[in-house]
Order: sequence, then structure tokens, then C-alpha cells
Amino acid sequence: MLSHRLRGSLLALLTTTAVVAVGSSAAQADDGIGHVDCSQNPSMPGCEVTAGNPGDPGGASGGSNGGGSGDGSTGGNGNCYWAPVDSGLPPPAGKGPEGGWYARTCRGNGLGWQDTPVWLDQAPGVDLAALAQTARSQLRLPAPRIRTNPDAARMVLVRVPVWLWVDPATWGTRSATAAVPGVTVTATATPTSVRWSFGDGTTDLTCAGPGKPWTPGTEPRAASPCGHTYTRSSAAAPGQVFRLRATVTWSVAWSGPGGGGMLAPLTTTATTAVRIAQSQAIVGSTR
Repeated sequence: MLSHRLRGSLLALLTTTAVVAVGSSAAQADDGIGHVDCSQNPSMPGCEVTAGNPGDPGGASGGSNGGGSGDGSTGGNGNCYWAPVDSGLPPPAGKGPEGGWYARTCRGNGLGWQDTPVWLDQAPGVDLAALAQTARSQLRLPAPRIRTNPDAARMVLVRVPVWLWVDPATWGTRSATAAVPGVTVTATATPTSVRWSFGDGTTDLTCAGPGKPWTPGTEPRAASPCGHTYTRSSAAAPGQVFRLRATVTWSVAWSGPGGGGMLAPLTTTATTAVRIAQSQAIVGSTR
């Protein structure tokens, strides 16, 4: 005999359709590598995907978020599915915080019924790989903040080494989660390298890590561990500037109950203008 609480839960479950709310994607796939638009708000937190109670069980083809699959584990005839229930009981000894109480829920001929709730460590029918991709799409990655010495906001002279690095505030791991009842998957992005494009027609340079900041006391003409020396003026370039671009590659890993792995990497990009001038030699004369 089912309790009044369980009967009420059953009625709600049988009249509620499954809903998965997914926030707007901040990363789009592009030949296996996602790219994050630099116009995004870097302070925007990652969204968490949640799901409501499974409802209509679906047909024999079923679904991964509570629909019947047509096999014995979800009802055999497609009219049964696993539904989360509020049993009022704590997790069994040694269980939790992941997992939850689920009951095999069926309906037919205008009637509905549930089996006795059981504890499941993982929500049935959850595709962890798909949930990991959802978590990846919720990542909010900051655009790289380009730093240079000499300062790119000022005029830079030809043949003077330019030190390049990414501001530490925009370098560091970022995480986002996606969840359905009983299962939470986390995607974590870690910046690994920066590809620098200098705008003067020279070959791009890829540096591991964010680059080394120039510090006072360092010889101004010393070459940077990750930098570039312009050998011609930008006077003939559009706007009389070269476009310095930094593209950060982020490796993405996911973790969840009993699983984990790597996902396709992401990139973020930023650009700044650099004005390069010829140094002027002053020649004096004596009479």
C-alpha cells in the first residue's frame, strides 16, 4: 500500500512532462574546436542545467531523460519509466550525496502505479557523455587581456624587443556543471598555450603558458622568452598600425559519477593595435 505522500508524488509525476532547461551556449563547435566570442561577459557565471520530473514515457524509441526505452529496465512495453520520488527517507548507509530515490512508474488503461522506491547511485537513462557536452557549452571563458612591454598603447620602435604575455586575471581554470536528478557532471577548462599573430606578415608564434611579464630592472633590449621584434614600420599598414592578436587554447576535461575524460578544446581571442615607428637618428655637424 502506497503512502499518501507517495500517491501525491505519483499523480504529479504522471501529469508533468520532462523539462531540461539549458542556458544559451557560450561555445560553438568548429571542426572539433569550439570558439568563444570575446564579446562575452567574462564575469558571467556558468549556468547549471537542471531537469524536472520525468513525465510522458514516450514510445518504444524512448529517450535519455526519463522516457521508456522499450526494454525491461524501463517498463518492457514502453509505458513504464524510472521517476525520482520524495520518499522522506535518508540515503542508505554509505550512499550520497550523489544518487537518489527512484521508483519504477507505470501507467495504462487510465491507471498509474509505482513500485517501491529504491536508491540508485545514478539516474537511469542518463547519457554522461551528452551531459558532459552540455556542461562544456556552459563554460564562460574570458578573452585574453594582452600585455606588452613596451606598452602597445604607446609608439613602439622597430628592432626593440616586445615582451608579450596574458594578464593573469584572464588566465586560470574555469568550470561549469550540468545536472539531472541524481547526476552532476562538471566540465573544467584549463588554458594551455597562446598563439601570437603580429600583423606584420611574419610567422605566428605559439608559447606554452601565458608568457613571462617584463619586470622593472630587466634590460629593455633583452629578448623576451615569448615575444617579437618588429623590423619595419606600420606606417603603410591600414590605420598605420599592426593588429596584434592572442589566441588562447583551453583543454577541457569532464568528470562525473564513475567516469571522466577529455572533450574538444576551446579557444578565446583578443586583438590590440600596435603602432611601430622607425627610430630617428640625429646627426650633428660642426663648423
